[in-house]
Amino acid sequence: MIASRRAWIRVAVAAAAAASLGVTGGCSLSKPAPVKEMFVLEPASPPAAAKAQPGVLRIGTVTVGASFRGRGFVYREADLKYESDYYREFLVAPAANIGEATARALAAANVFATVVPPGVPADPDWVLDGFVESLYGDAREAGKPYAVLTVTWYLRRGDGDAPFWSRRYERRVAFTSGSAAAYVGAQNSALTDVLAELARDLSALTLKKP
Repeated sequence: MIASRRAWIRVAVAAAAAASLGVTGGCSLSKPAPVKEMFVLEPASPPAAAKAQPGVLRIGTVTVGASFRGRGFVYREADLKYESDYYREFLVAPAANIGEATARALAAANVFATVVPPGVPADPDWVLDGFVESLYGDAREAGKPYAVLTVTWYLRRGDGDAPFWSRRYERRVAFTSGSAAAYVGAQNSALTDVLAELARDLSALTLKKP
């Protein structure tokens, strides 16, 4: 029962050892090394913002909850049971992937006059930090898996530590069972929606350049 519920995100990588006879009559075993599948979160660009905020926005620290910050896919089998997939993973750590994707999305939507990605030296007017609370595949209901993504964003002034604006975004996107690509596609849809809504919300704020 458990195996059927998690078949949508795991691949059984088990190669049967094939015995072959040499010319001397000896035996040798050959077992192919397991191959990992790697994926990247690449959300679509959001629509152009209604207005561009003044100044420079830098994407600051994006932190992922401890249970989901590794590269291996995580799926939820029961309310308190999660499992990581060794053979299917993100190419880069989710924190870096989501941080860079956020910078690209906000720049493409012209939400601020200038958007600087994480790790790039800058003297920003504003800093946007994020906390990824959940990033997993929900397999608790047999035959109805969901990609779950929850992110809270915090906006602060470039010279301050305390955020003056924050909002939590959550998405659950259904996908077809049995395909890692379908799961990643659903996570991309979730992240696309979150970033589009984030762009609209940031654009609607009344900000004055410090």
